[in-house]
Amino acid sequence: MRVIFMGTPEFSVPVLEALAAEHEVVCAYCQPPRPAGRGKKLRPSPVQARAEALGIPVRHPKSLRTDEAQAEFADLNADVAVVVAYGLILPQAVLDAPAKGCINIHASLLPRWRGAAPIHRAIMAGDVRTGVCIMQMEAGLDTGPVLMREATDIDATDTTGDMHDRLSDMGARLVLRVLPQLGQLSPVKQPADGVTYADKIDKAEATLTWSLPATALARQINGLSPFPGAFILRDGARLKLLRARATEGQAPQNTLADKDRLVIGTGDGLLEVLEVQPAGRGPVPAADWLRGARLSPGAAFADLS
Repeated sequence: MRVIFMGTPEFSVPVLEALAAEHEVVCAYCQPPRPAGRGKKLRPSPVQARAEALGIPVRHPKSLRTDEAQAEFADLNADVAVVVAYGLILPQAVLDAPAKGCINIHASLLPRWRGAAPIHRAIMAGDVRTGVCIMQMEAGLDTGPVLMREATDIDATDTTGDMHDRLSDMGARLVLRVLPQLGQLSPVKQPADGVTYADKIDKAEATLTWSLPATALARQINGLSPFPGAFILRDGARLKLLRARATEGQAPQNTLADKDRLVIGTGDGLLEVLEVQPAGRGPVPAADWLRGARLSPGAAFADLS
């Protein structure tokens, strides 16, 4: 099939690679390069970099609402457009241009977690299952009928990073099953009940409140890992918490409860931190960091509020 691919972040790359291996990807649409690094040089998105490596033409219009952009899109004479975390709203003229329309790969079990940050929000809410839906796109925000879905469990210590990789691979596999069946599959309308919205993550959410239960804090840490990350302070230095779980027991809030494990008192239960990232370093097991820090039970931590 002649496919237009529309995506921007790393999450989209496995889908692009899968499509390029089995179909003719006539063009990749993505967000424009953004300033990055200390020099603020323009850096292409992961999709642009991979598409160029694969020899696929790349476009990154600032808008698809102009007559010129819509005409250029239609002139590609695509059978279908596959959209994965692209970042722009598609106007109706674009949705209608491919012969078989536009389909979207969304990382949730719709109608739960429509919107920008479905993986983060599922973990932060304590969902025990999530998945991928392949949806026929329409004008609403993730409201289209679902062509195919697959679910997977969320374990207590799974992070957004873990689920990101798992769901990205799942989406790549599912879309290859859907494309040959377009026109034969029966789209399933999303129910009106159970709709939730996954708002963008705000960096202010990285602040921990130690009076909360350990279960809520573990979900917050895992849901924000690896980015933007939940941080605490020890002796004025920032420590990013990358993976955690709730465990039984009690200790004074925000104080260390064990000499061998990074276990911290909360409003209800203990928070065991399993992986951390000190400032300027890579991720390390929390127990290794604790041995280096030489902290004793009762040592206090602070949040960044």
